[in-house]
Amino acid sequence: MAGLFGASSSTSTSTANTLGDSSKDVQLQNGPEDSISSLAFSPASDHIAVASWDKKVRIYEVKPDGSNEGKALFEHEGPVLSCDWSKDGTKVVAGGADKAARLLDLGSGQTTARQVAAHDQPIRCVKFFDAPQGGDQMVVTGSWDKTVKYWDLRQSTPVATLQCQERVYTMDVKQSLLVIGTAERYINVVNLNDPTKFYKTIQSPLKWQTRAVSCFIDASGFAVGSIEGRCAFQYVEEKDASLNFSFKCHRDPPTGNMTNVYSVNAISVHPEHGTFSTAGSDGTFHFWDKDAKHRLKGYSSVGGTISATAFNRTGNIFAYAVSYDWSKGYSFNTPQYPNKVMLHGVVGDECKPRPSVKKR
Repeated sequence: MAGLFGASSSTSTSTANTLGDSSKDVQLQNGPEDSISSLAFSPASDHIAVASWDKKVRIYEVKPDGSNEGKALFEHEGPVLSCDWSKDGTKVVAGGADKAARLLDLGSGQTTARQVAAHDQPIRCVKFFDAPQGGDQMVVTGSWDKTVKYWDLRQSTPVATLQCQERVYTMDVKQSLLVIGTAERYINVVNLNDPTKFYKTIQSPLKWQTRAVSCFIDASGFAVGSIEGRCAFQYVEEKDASLNFSFKCHRDPPTGNMTNVYSVNAISVHPEHGTFSTAGSDGTFHFWDKDAKHRLKGYSSVGGTISATAFNRTGNIFAYAVSYDWSKGYSFNTPQYPNKVMLHGVVGDECKPRPSVKKR
């Protein structure tokens, strides 16, 4: 374990060398007792928040050698479905099946979370964002009640509410870009400088249910993952539409005329390089360079479905949750099924984009 994140990696010059090594990955100690729904790293330090169906959010500190320990914990009244950090790393917010969002202020030494948001149905997604007028960060929540609400943490009622077409399944924020993925494959794009209306609405470029969205590092577009082993990169502005594309991933090799296809459960963006990870129900994760349309690294199955992923603030740690995602129903949820968060040290060129070749 020592030196996991400081190790130098000897990389082959062969372009065929795309199989990554996860054998040195380290497990988070004293992890959740039920399925893991969300992972989020602090933007200010190597602390990670882990949300779980066991109604708890756990916060861990990760050391440079990969060793880790629990630092804080707070509870909801139902399964927790999403969590996020404030940009100064002092607050963690979470939303869940108890129809509430709760916030723990670590900076003030709080040990119990206070409720900061409420919906009529479970809160599926929660994110911090910079208020358009400046000042303290605000929180945006997306719910199965088909609304997105904006919250000033000093008030008990929402500042504004956006009515969506369907239940909110996934959401991401980068700078002033908010992307909302709902049931029935609607994707709503919001400019947070004008947060009370949709900047544009599209149907997902993928033909099956949306599972994950993740904004580009420069907020010019977003990635979409579906339940049918596909991912798409979509730009916001029409002038960039020629750059949009989708590709197949998280599929077994065909046998005869049959192909096993798996859900893309999580997409994370590397904070420095802008490359992407995908992870899915097949228990594998991969790193991608969207600009080169190239897979950088792929990793063998980790022994269970991957339900959530996150990069730390520098991109040298990639966390993934090996946890049942219910993709095969109740009968596969056995006590023997793995339920853990793993830390992968990103070394060498695993996530570096390919050198660009200028066109003549």
